[in-house]
Amino acid sequence: MIAFQSVSKQYTHGDAQGSYALHDVTLAIGKGELVYLAGPSGAGKSTLMKMVAGVERPTSGKVIVSGHDVGRIKPAGIPFLRRNIGIIFQQQRLLNDRNILANTMLPMLVTGARTAEAEQRARAALDKVGLLDRARAMPLELSGGEQQRVAVARAIVNRPQIILADEPTANLDRVAADKVLDALRSFHAVGVTCVISTHDDYVLERAERVIRLENGQLVGGAA
Repeated sequence: MIAFQSVSKQYTHGDAQGSYALHDVTLAIGKGELVYLAGPSGAGKSTLMKMVAGVERPTSGKVIVSGHDVGRIKPAGIPFLRRNIGIIFQQQRLLNDRNILANTMLPMLVTGARTAEAEQRARAALDKVGLLDRARAMPLELSGGEQQRVAVARAIVNRPQIILADEPTANLDRVAADKVLDALRSFHAVGVTCVISTHDDYVLERAERVIRLENGQLVGGAA
């Protein structure tokens, strides 16, 4: 489902070459796997996630997602790639001028779905994360953990093949963090490929597979 083949990412600063965010990374993630991406802040976890989503492109090497070489996809083709990817950011980025149901419907409406279908799927997604009863609430009426679960619902409303969750439990207490992780595990249980980045050892306690990064390089879990 996801493969990195000798991938490096180097950012430039003006005319100067900067340091490597990723350096010579090779890894494979199979269809339906639940993988945790671990390492300290600045290890390269977010850069790796952005490459899978086509937000960043490699300086060298290949990133293959669902059989497609992301580095060779033209900009016009990136939205089609992302239709099969649900992305959850550390910052929820919910729109505060519309309610939870409307926030969750957005990804479907953007891709041209009918309003009735989008609402039906959004309600189902909110039900999966335990927030259907708050569908008419505004984002600022919810706790941080509830907002993050809305972000999970929004990420899965299009029924993606891959979920990328970048530090989804950051700044949450243990109870809220467990609810977010349980929601993600439930999608993995029905065959969705899930990649969850974290630097929290608590999150890794129940992990079956952990890919570790330090200073942009793999230090374990690639195979």
